[in-house]
Amino acid sequence: MALAPGYGETPLPDDELVWLVPAALEALGEPVRKADIYDLEEAEYEVVAERLIQQVLDGDLDVEDLLRDGFLRDLHTNLYSGIWRWAGQYRRHEVTIGIAPEQIATTLRSSLESMAYRWQNTDDWNARELGVAAHAESVRIHPFWDGNGRTTRLFADLVFLAAQDGETIEVYDWAVDKGEYIGLLRRYDQDRDPRASARFVPVQLFE
Repeated sequence: MALAPGYGETPLPDDELVWLVPAALEALGEPVRKADIYDLEEAEYEVVAERLIQQVLDGDLDVEDLLRDGFLRDLHTNLYSGIWRWAGQYRRHEVTIGIAPEQIATTLRSSLESMAYRWQNTDDWNARELGVAAHAESVRIHPFWDGNGRTTRLFADLVFLAAQDGETIEVYDWAVDKGEYIGLLRRYDQDRDPRASARFVPVQLFE
């Protein structure tokens, strides 16, 4: 995702600076720009994604392992603990999207458990739809202080990879029209059906 013109040069506000871990502050120097944070997050993402994708391909992580609230929380921790103090923490404030903070832990656990049960005991969804369902459900809940988008997209990628059993492996291409996809996520909020969103997000062969 490219940064908007001028965004990268913007200094990080003081109310966000206080959430940086000391090691990140030291590494970034002063002033801390939003572009610097973005680059640091992307570098962490690449390391974590490569490691977890390999674990899925090696069979060390399967769908049942992934569809746990504990895994999603660990994923968020792994992506952000080297940068932000809020890594792995469920949010404790109301936001314009997402459920009430006091409902996050129980709702996320029950939603993912239900999804795992459905995958194991029905043929309702294919692998592509299951991954998008995992993404859409975690977006609906919006569990974390920040970093929900990057975390839930990688979560979907991992679930999709783990659910495939063919000779060729596909991955999502998240370079989609953001406005249209948000509309489809809102539709999922109403009907809990990931199929329209899964058709909209293209896939490509994994290399």
